[in-house]
Amino acid sequence: MKWAAIILSGLLFAVASAFAQSVTPVRVSKFSGKEVPRFETLKYNAVNGRAGPSRDHPILWRYERKGLPLLVIKESQTWRRVRDPSGAEVWVHARMLEPDAKAMVQTDTVMHHAPDAESEEIARIEATVLVDLGKCADNWCRIEAGHYKGFVPVTALWGVTTSEAAL
Repeated sequence: MKWAAIILSGLLFAVASAFAQSVTPVRVSKFSGKEVPRFETLKYNAVNGRAGPSRDHPILWRYERKGLPLLVIKESQTWRRVRDPSGAEVWVHARMLEPDAKAMVQTDTVMHHAPDAESEEIARIEATVLVDLGKCADNWCRIEAGHYKGFVPVTALWGVTTSEAAL
């Protein structure tokens, strides 16, 4: 009977250890209280991306696309270091961003009626189109583009997974 208790304890310890190793720690910013990295979108049509976190730093980029998803990778009190779809990293004032569920199509793709490549094709979507992002599961995301609603592979979108961060 003692052996059964020892074996059971060992199994429980092994399962607990495996579970603990599979959980990825979440970083929460002390400035915003939000997870980093995360996606947010441009709140305005004209937003300056600077070399550093203040207006004293030179402008490196001028973004002119409201709704463009950017990956927030670092924060200061009122500034956010972001990565854009091209990979460029700049500092943007926090008030220029908003938490909006949008994504950008990275490559020409087909929207399907269901999350299955064999399902009916609804529309073809070109790269750089901004879409409203719905739920994602099993490597597919529900999106809305214009008056079309359907599913595209998650790999066709920028703004879904923070694995792009490689931090």
